Amino acid sequence: MGDDDERPAYHDRDKKSFAERDRMRRESRPGEARPRDPAAQRRSAAGAQAYLKQLDQLFVGGPGGADGKRLARAMLDARGTPGLSDACRAYLDAVGPPREARLISCFLDTGDRELVCAGLEALRETRARAELEVSAGLLRQLRMLADGPDDEVAEHAEALMDDI
Repeated sequence: MGDDDERPAYHDRDKKSFAERDRMRRESRPGEARPRDPAAQRRSAAGAQAYLKQLDQLFVGGPGGADGKRLARAMLDARGTPGLSDACRAYLDAVGPPREARLISCFLDTGDRELVCAGLEALRETRARAELEVSAGLLRQLRMLADGPDDEVAEHAEALMDDI
């Protein structure tokens, strides 16, 4: 066939290359005007981060997304070690109170009054929303806390046991 190809697009040089098409597509995107003042840029960046965090939770699952999963794994791995309190505190600071029985159990095992109270409160809230079935292990932990030397923790644990 040679130069005298009869295909209509063969001699038509008005066609755009892929690079030209990509450049035109990038330049003509509507609604992507970036804010010009620094405060608006910061607000826009913060909004984008919050949106990405929400998306992360949707696709990774569980509270806290990938970070929450990593912190939960660190907390479970630290069980029975002196680092359990630090792992629980990191989880509490980053994700909030736990919602799963095994994570709540980690909080109750720490011996740190603040973390134990956070775990008891998380247990009460998840139980009230009917999201958690209390296991025999959690009941055992509640009995031990109710018999413990800390009066505030003991009262909280006894109240929970009465509700269950």
